[in-house]
Amino acid sequence: MYYSRLRLLGVAGVCLLGVLLCLPNFLKAPSSSLPWRQIHLGLDLKGGSYLLLQLDLKSLEHDRLLSLQDQTRQTLLDHGLGYKDFVRDDSTQRLSFTLRADSERDAVLAALKSVPTAVPNEFEVAATGERVDLVLQHDAMLARARDAVAQSIEIVRRRIDATGAIDPSIAREGDDRIVVELPGVSDPERIKTLLGTTARLTFRLLAPNPTAASPGSTMLEDISTHTQLAVQDHVDVDGTDLTNAGAVIDQQSGGWAVTFQLNSTGASAFGNVTRANVGRRFAIVLDNKVIEAPNIINPITAGSGQITGGFDARSASDLALLLRAGALPAPLAVIEQRSIGPSLGAASIHAGVISLAAGFVLVVVFMVLFYARFGLYADIALLANLVLMVGILSLFQATLTLPGMAGMLLTLGMAVDANILINERIREEVQRGRGVLQALQAGFDRATGTIIDSNATAFLAHVMLFVFGTGPVKNFALTITIGIATTLFTTLVFSRLLIVRWYAVTRPSKLPV
Repeated sequence: MYYSRLRLLGVAGVCLLGVLLCLPNFLKAPSSSLPWRQIHLGLDLKGGSYLLLQLDLKSLEHDRLLSLQDQTRQTLLDHGLGYKDFVRDDSTQRLSFTLRADSERDAVLAALKSVPTAVPNEFEVAATGERVDLVLQHDAMLARARDAVAQSIEIVRRRIDATGAIDPSIAREGDDRIVVELPGVSDPERIKTLLGTTARLTFRLLAPNPTAASPGSTMLEDISTHTQLAVQDHVDVDGTDLTNAGAVIDQQSGGWAVTFQLNSTGASAFGNVTRANVGRRFAIVLDNKVIEAPNIINPITAGSGQITGGFDARSASDLALLLRAGALPAPLAVIEQRSIGPSLGAASIHAGVISLAAGFVLVVVFMVLFYARFGLYADIALLANLVLMVGILSLFQATLTLPGMAGMLLTLGMAVDANILINERIREEVQRGRGVLQALQAGFDRATGTIIDSNATAFLAHVMLFVFGTGPVKNFALTITIGIATTLFTTLVFSRLLIVRWYAVTRPSKLPV
């Protein structure tokens, strides 16, 4: 039961650091002398918006089938092999074509093995007579869907961060849904628009007859003239090759435009297609709508360009933001939206603080009544526990929700259990006739192992909750996990220090338990 000066300073330093980290949450203006980090309030405490997004898996399958069709055609062309009657069937996720000659069957089947795929065994090839079928596999599409949701979460995060939203929460829910929580955002219409835009930018040639549909082309709306244009299905340059985009004022028209820069691959492809098609119209297509379709006057080899489409400042800025963040792998639809007003959030904070304060006061009274001075020391340790919890949450700028506040209250209960266990062990040693110092030493030693074992079990369980949980569950697990660590420190180190100092100063003949 001895604490060296260095150990005393260490414990005092930890407690002082906790107070400094905790203080910014109770001050109105930043102070340069404090490590200014605050806890962020969650949606249920601050108010804001909740969006539930769903990924369009049918569109994902359609786009993959379309790209597989282009890859298959290009592979056959690269191997000098021909085909006839190439057909795409979205309902069965199947591509079919007829061999040019039966003698090319083996060569075609061998060539199809070199078609690039993102996941193993993505499609199955079957040949019946002169007919060859490529069928997308269900398991492969499920893997692609999982990857698409993960990719969408990152793109959604980049788009929301670019709007300046503070501490958004973005998490997967189920196989094809994403939950977005925006604390402090009462009108999420702009964000809904940004998230609902796929932002898939492609550059494609118009068909030779741009007013009539033909094989290998699709009729798309020209948003500037509100007419239909026949745009070739083959994508000459894809938006994935974009490296930057920005909103500028067009020097010629005086209106807003969006500039873009391509990487070396995109710049090379852009230069090749414009060099080979001077005089033809080249469509800039965003989410299957033609923004503009200018004539190619000269080859464009610099890898940069400008999009003009009747933009105002906001729409040009938003389009540039979308292009920089990247295209979604498939459209996202808002299937649920809820708004929580700041008054309701304030009521939640009030209720949470009242419950936390009431629980703390009841615990303080109980401990003092049952364990006298040692109960008072336990109460001081509980206060230190709460301060350290808030300080650590502030250090990591964590988000506090109502379940998180419930986690704090539960942590205090767990800390009380630990202090009761220590005091009961000390009381048992006194009843056995041990001296003051021996009773203190034995009481702490007997309780320490039990406290560590029980808290370690709870710690592992809540780490699993944090890793695999989402939303409120994750926040609850975070506060409990931090609380367990602070409980072990305040119970086994801080409260023991208080009792040791009391013993060193007073040298009592009996213990007040």
